[in-house]
Amino acid sequence: MPSRSFSQQLRDEAAPIWRSIFAHPFLREIREGSLPPEKFRYYLAQDYQYLEGFARTVALALAKAPDSQTLEQLAKRVLTPVERPLHHKLLAAAGVSMSDIQRAGRSPTNIAYVNHMLATASLHGLGATAAALLPCPWTYHLLSEKVGPSEHPLYSQWTAFYMAGFLEQSVAAWRGFVDAAATHASPQEREAMREAFLTSSRYEYLFWEMAYRQESWPV
Repeated sequence: MPSRSFSQQLRDEAAPIWRSIFAHPFLREIREGSLPPEKFRYYLAQDYQYLEGFARTVALALAKAPDSQTLEQLAKRVLTPVERPLHHKLLAAAGVSMSDIQRAGRSPTNIAYVNHMLATASLHGLGATAAALLPCPWTYHLLSEKVGPSEHPLYSQWTAFYMAGFLEQSVAAWRGFVDAAATHASPQEREAMREAFLTSSRYEYLFWEMAYRQESWPV
């Protein structure tokens, strides 16, 4: 029986967190079409800003590439913003403008999640950086399996994107970076990768919670 890849080991350890993600009422109400539209608008604005932080982290990861082949593979991740066209389409359909997004700013959870990714990329190597980035595309890629389609006229456009498998290549690429780094990583480096992956998984849950509650600063 072949041994599990390191990325699969991380996913298995994060399974309880991921079960909570896919059971979150935000996603359940998306499927049912009962999510209040203001919560979806809030989510879209925050997710748009989060993806900027994700892209900046990928850019930092470029400097961690151990060879030219890895550098080329990472460059493709920077230059392939697969979710941007979806965001622009949904923002327009939901009536959210760029000025609305700028005025809202990032929520506390959004700031913390992005700072976690940027700090990981600044302080660690490619393995931990890739591990911090991986839970986002991986959990979203699984939405089609775990959440399913929505018949809501707006939410169905969002679920259809992930059901079409547009993140499959992204997940495979980031898993590849994680697994390649793990093959020659020290125990300390593997632990840093593990912590980065689990922390990002927890932030993925908190992001849905943040959107459902329409989080704001208390003071």
